[in-house]
Amino acid sequence: MLKPRATHDPLQEPQAFRDALAEWFGKNGKDYPWRRTTDPWAILISEVMLQQTQIATVLGRGYYTRFLALFPTPQALAVAEDEPLLKAWEGLGYYRRARMLRETARAVTAAGGFPAELDALQKLPGIGRYTANALRAFAHDQPAAVVDGNVARVLSRLVDYHGTVDSPAGLKHLWELADQLADPTRPRIYNSAIMELGQTHCRPGVPDCLACPVASFCKTLEPAALPVKTAKPKTERVHTHVLWARDREGRILLHQEQGKRRQGLWKLPERTPEETAVLPEIATRTYGITRFHVTMHIHGTGPVPAREGESWHAEEAIAALAMPSPYRKAAEALLGGD
Repeated sequence: MLKPRATHDPLQEPQAFRDALAEWFGKNGKDYPWRRTTDPWAILISEVMLQQTQIATVLGRGYYTRFLALFPTPQALAVAEDEPLLKAWEGLGYYRRARMLRETARAVTAAGGFPAELDALQKLPGIGRYTANALRAFAHDQPAAVVDGNVARVLSRLVDYHGTVDSPAGLKHLWELADQLADPTRPRIYNSAIMELGQTHCRPGVPDCLACPVASFCKTLEPAALPVKTAKPKTERVHTHVLWARDREGRILLHQEQGKRRQGLWKLPERTPEETAVLPEIATRTYGITRFHVTMHIHGTGPVPAREGESWHAEEAIAALAMPSPYRKAAEALLGGD
């Protein structure tokens, strides 16, 4: 595919660039629920969920609407216990986000509401430059630039930037570009448009340059080569061995996580390969987490001594517990096959 050559400079003609984006977005912008509101709480929830999760998952599986139904205000989440919070977040992963969101809710509740100023927003727990600017733009329609992965890709191609976008120098450069191009009069529309452009036409890999509404402003001739990112560490293969243990009453043995990543969630109890060597392997499941490819070997057994953090649970009670997705899928498959 031949990419159209740039005939305009977005930094020299920023208003023309903004107008082209706004016109395209007005005709093609998607109707997301967080775009129908100016409530900073609803917008914050969407931003936190979308930090590590795709829109199709957040909306398609109902996470966003369910979470808002359970916790419609910061006050509702501020007083929530771990169990309902983690259950509502189950399947989204990166559970620290849920607890940090609760800390934000508590701070907002104590302050009597959301601030609108950048400095005040960044003092809230878990609120960095991106989220603070997103709240200012989308909730208050105040001039503010946002740089997420989609915007970083658009900007790097737009100006043909070949520095690493995830390095400190690269991030600084992209934020400076974003500030220069940000629309001072239509921040809500502009930021929604440039983010959506990255999701649709200016997508990863080979973009759809021929249909891009701002192709005439884009300097790069090799868009598929951009953005440049720091090389990811190689994927490591890991094997874990867990128990599917039932006692004489038919209860299942589970372990409650205490580590930072999944604190408070329930999973099948883990044992060493030596401890499970004599037990039959009744199932195997694989999943990915960060840079690890995990093979989970599930061993069937009868009653075993419960260790610290482990307890027996009735089969019908397991559905109400918060569990990481790999363990939930394993438990559902095994319960269905019993």
